[in-house]
Amino acid sequence: MPHAVSADGVRIAYQVRGAGDPLVLLAGQANSHHWWDGVREDFEGTHRTVTLDYRGTGDSDKPDEPYSTEGFARDALAVLDDLGIDRAHVYGTSMGGRVAQCLAAHHPDRVRALVLGCTSPGGRHGIERDRDVRASLARPEPAARQALLALMYTPAWAAAHPGPRTTLGDPTMPAYARRRHLAASNGHDAWDVLPGIGAPTLVVHGSDDLLNPTANASLLAERIPGARLELIAGARHAYFDEFRAVAGPLVLNFLMEHSGTADGPGI
Repeated sequence: MPHAVSADGVRIAYQVRGAGDPLVLLAGQANSHHWWDGVREDFEGTHRTVTLDYRGTGDSDKPDEPYSTEGFARDALAVLDDLGIDRAHVYGTSMGGRVAQCLAAHHPDRVRALVLGCTSPGGRHGIERDRDVRASLARPEPAARQALLALMYTPAWAAAHPGPRTTLGDPTMPAYARRRHLAASNGHDAWDVLPGIGAPTLVVHGSDDLLNPTANASLLAERIPGARLELIAGARHAYFDEFRAVAGPLVLNFLMEHSGTADGPGI
């Protein structure tokens, strides 16, 4: 598996599939590239998909030091540099959407079209999950995992699709890296820089998302100039997986509106 080397010397594993305009897919908190298993193929016929294992996950290095969403964004840039890609579409979900905000706001020349899924601006303006949700996730295992499953998927779909799950966390992560990921996500605050995002932006969210409350979608769409908002009825946090038949074409059609404009020798 290829690795890029970030500015601070950390090795970041990445994966490339498909052909066409480059599309970076950014996973949720404490997850590796496997977050996108079974979904990324929806884009491979038209895009060169690029995923990465965040530091602390998968085959990347796992330093025990502070992480941040801005740092994760720099790691993603190191991957693009390693591939020789100057500009790419970026689709981030959950914490990956926070990382995607950093990419688009701080490195606008590297992002063509932006998709922000089930995410939040963070900080004092972001809408936090309620106390009962936080309490359910703080329970001992396996109760916490069952609570997370219920927040990600509707009960009927989860019962009909027993897994294996690839969206409930990277099982290979050391405990300290999980804590570092949580701190990075909690420390995110892009409110002040969101109005400066110039990339065409699509905001997607499940209407029934309690893990990352749906009200955050409107905040992002109102804050980012010209952003388009799409809510998927009945979907919880993992809308992109359970409602793949809706979400996949929705995102793909948006990206195709801006096709042929992502550049770089890595195409």
